[in-house]
Amino acid sequence: MSGRIIATLEDVAEGAEWLAARDAGMARAYARCGLPPLRRRDPGFQTLLHAVVGQQVSTASASAIWGRMQAAGLVEAEAIGAATEDDLKAVGLSRPKIRYARGIAGAGVDFDGLAGLDDDAVLARLVALPGIGPWTAEVYALSALGRADVLPAGDLALQEAARILYGLADRPDAAAFRRMGAAWQPWRAVAARLLWAYYRAETKREGMA
Repeated sequence: MSGRIIATLEDVAEGAEWLAARDAGMARAYARCGLPPLRRRDPGFQTLLHAVVGQQVSTASASAIWGRMQAAGLVEAEAIGAATEDDLKAVGLSRPKIRYARGIAGAGVDFDGLAGLDDDAVLARLVALPGIGPWTAEVYALSALGRADVLPAGDLALQEAARILYGLADRPDAAAFRRMGAAWQPWRAVAARLLWAYYRAETKREGMA
């Protein structure tokens, strides 16, 4: 079964206070940025597709593409399945992302059923889908399912925020960042929220749409 779920800002505050009491870096981030956003999205196809759109592009680019998809009515599985390649190219999707979107749309994912699985099972189920790697699966688990202890370790903004916050010589790669995150259990998803907020404060750029 799933563990702790982040459903409200009160849950985020509980996790942030726990982290700040135990980790000096998290305490600095919390003191500077205050309570980070909830960052919850509705579970389902649209949110997973939104995460795919955000792969390997800037937050601004992802937002622009998503806006065009919404305007064209191309955010539901049925619409993606019925659209032509030209339709999907016209809103800004690359050829690989068109393939991923179509594959996920046709996969018959039981999105409601994911809620009853533990974190590892959720991530395994998602990474089995076309174009879904660990980052996309972890972002979905964090934002759509509210999992409290999921860390998108491959997220470049989180890695850069950790480099600045902890005074590291280099940005940690995904494996090193995941090792850092062991100290933030069982609130790794709140640590991610704090680091995204800190990244925004330091760079004036958004780390997650």
